[in-house]
Amino acid sequence: MARPHIVVRPVDPTAPDAVVELWAAYRVESGVTGEAAARRVLEGRVDSLLDRGDVHVFVAYAEADPVGYVLVTDVPPTPLSELSSVSIDQLYVVKARRREGVARHLLTAVTAYAERAGVEQVVSNVPSQGRDANRFFARLGFTPTVVRRVVPTATLHRKLVGGEPRYSVDQLLQ
Repeated sequence: MARPHIVVRPVDPTAPDAVVELWAAYRVESGVTGEAAARRVLEGRVDSLLDRGDVHVFVAYAEADPVGYVLVTDVPPTPLSELSSVSIDQLYVVKARRREGVARHLLTAVTAYAERAGVEQVVSNVPSQGRDANRFFARLGFTPTVVRRVVPTATLHRKLVGGEPRYSVDQLLQ
């Protein structure tokens, strides 16, 4: 079976429908209920994101249907870095269209954008448990540079003070 013809276009902030549809699908696939995903859309999350000057979104279409997107931000690898880079913050392809080259087409658009902007590096955020995604990016030459660890603030506080949280005098008096 021949692969479908894939076209990638930058998203027009005045017409975010394709991104909204794909982002909602991504959220549901990530374990969020359809209702919760719809609520985030209604809150204007995608609209406010597309209004930012440092965010760029590209959508892949197969036979006029949106089948994937990539969200890229203009950021240095670290705040004190002198290198310029773009960060792939999300790359999503609908399940039915995976392994058809959609992600490669999206990354080609990111590469073209980075080259036009004179960017030296492309960085990708990949979930540590995403084995297939990690393999995909590794095959393209991405190498791990850091491990980002996340902890809820309350848990960190509890671990730092040793056991139960300690309260300040002001908190106790309240």
